[in-house]
This record gives sequence, C-alpha cells and structure tokens, in this order.
Amino acid sequence: MGEITVVGSINVDIVAFTNHHPNRGETIFGEKMMTLPGGKGANQAVASASLGKKVNMIGSIGRDLYGDNVINSLTAKGVNTSYVKRVDDSSTGCAIITVDHTAENTMLVVKGANDDLTVKDIQTAFSTINNSKVLLVQMEIPEEAVIESMIQARNKGMFAVLDPAPADGITERALQYADLIVPNKQETKQLTGIDVIDLESAHQAAEYFNQIGIKNSIIKMGDKGSLVYANGKTDYVEAIPVTAVDTVGAGDSFAGALASALADGADLLAAVKFANIVAALKVTKQGAQKVPSIDLVNKFCAERGITHYLLETSKA
Repeated sequence: MGEITVVGSINVDIVAFTNHHPNRGETIFGEKMMTLPGGKGANQAVASASLGKKVNMIGSIGRDLYGDNVINSLTAKGVNTSYVKRVDDSSTGCAIITVDHTAENTMLVVKGANDDLTVKDIQTAFSTINNSKVLLVQMEIPEEAVIESMIQARNKGMFAVLDPAPADGITERALQYADLIVPNKQETKQLTGIDVIDLESAHQAAEYFNQIGIKNSIIKMGDKGSLVYANGKTDYVEAIPVTAVDTVGAGDSFAGALASALADGADLLAAVKFANIVAALKVTKQGAQKVPSIDLVNKFCAERGITHYLLETSKA
C-alpha cells in the first residue's frame, strides 16, 4: 500500500481568470474559464504522487460526470483510488474560483459528497492500510472523519499532518490529534487570535500551539516564508521569489511535498525547505494539480543554486 495516505476532499474546480475580482453586485467580464480536478485532499495526493510516492486517497464523490472525471484524473496520476466511495444522493464537490491579474484567488466551495465521508468509511479503509508512514488530512470533510483518520493513523504508527484549512472548518478539538499542523496566516489567526505579520508574531502563534499540546507547527506566511517550530526549537525558511501565475493549490503542493519528504525520513526543517521549492514551482503554472515532477524540481534547483534533502543525500 501507499507510503502516504491522504484523507480529504475531492472536487472539480471551475476557474475563471479576470483582471480584478468583482465587487458585491457587480458584473464584470473574465478572460477565460477552465474546468480542472481539485479539492484539497486530491491536490495533496497528486502532489505526493507527482514526486514519486505511492499514495492512497480516502474520500467521497458523487456518481456523476464530475465524479467520473476526478476519479479518472487521480488514477491517471498514479493515486490509489480504491478507498474513494461514490454516493448517489450528493453531487461531487465543486469549487468556483476567480483568479485576478496578481494570481491571487477567491474561492466558493460547495462540499457536496465530501460531507458524506463517515467515521465508518475511515475505519473500513484503515483496516487494510498497513504500510503508510504519513497521513495528510484537511478540514473540507466532516470533523469526525478528520479526527478518526488521525486516531487510526496514530494506532498504525503513522505521522499525522493536519492542514487546518479552510479556516471556517477549524476547531481546536481536531488539532489535539495531529503530530504536525501547517496553518497559513488566516488559519493561524482563526485558531490563535494572533495576526501573523512578521517572525515575532509567527513565533507567538507557534508558542500558543505548543502550550495547547501541539509540539510541531509550520506557520506559512506566504511571500514572507515559513516559521518552523519543532519541540521548542524555531527555524525560518525564506520564500523563493518566482513570478506567480496561479496560487490555487500552492498550499496543497506544499503539504504533499512535505509529506513526501517526511515519508523519506527527512527531518522537519529539510522537509519544509523541499516543500517550499515545490510550492514555488507550482504557482508558476495554472491549475491546482500542476505539480512539478522531481526532475523539474532538480532542474529548477540547479538553475538557482538551491539544494534539498534528496540532492544532499545523493552527494553523501
């Protein structure tokens, strides 16, 4: 079975590109529209698979045309979809996204069949998953399914990574079962009340998480980089400057790459540095699942004089 198991949402993304986002009540003309596979869970699964990992996907989709499309896409990208269930009474989840000229996005998500993922589904799937090293889970599915997946992962000796997104779905109860959380600035503020504007405030947020029992956290600060907090030790990873085309899925690419490195046995700091590279490359392409292969990552690093844990290991 897969080295990484992802439990999470599977959506279709309807993406409109425009010069600027419409104001409330305003009608504007966009430049183009694309229909693409998405969902935070599926995006993260594809990211890990694109980097050469064997990945299990646990999720729920509708028995509709969009469901056919997303399951075929996952399978084509090497993700094991045998744990994805199909339901008759709900449509496949859908995200309606607008991307402006700065590559920033707004997103309206209709969860659909994602809400039909149950505790029993999680238990049934994990009953035959025995060799995964890392669990990736997010908050676009019911909280009870999120918590059960982390309980099952703990019982299997897996390292549970919680991406507490979107911010509206977060509760502190879910955090208690995670070995590592990776919130962005908005999610950090939702959870801690701290507005992350610099390294000092990011460190305050990480200390808050530590005090409530979460010993490992990565506070993502966008173009200001990431603060890595592990068992009381703090490190900082700078952002890699690139010309962004589409930021949709950047955090998911980061999470999938992070899991890939952790599954290889990399320490947390090395894993974050690798994930940083992958996420930087991702935003130069349109589409949430346009994740670079390891060959493209290595080419990018060679051009910029950057190293990562796999290159360092190969030289040793």
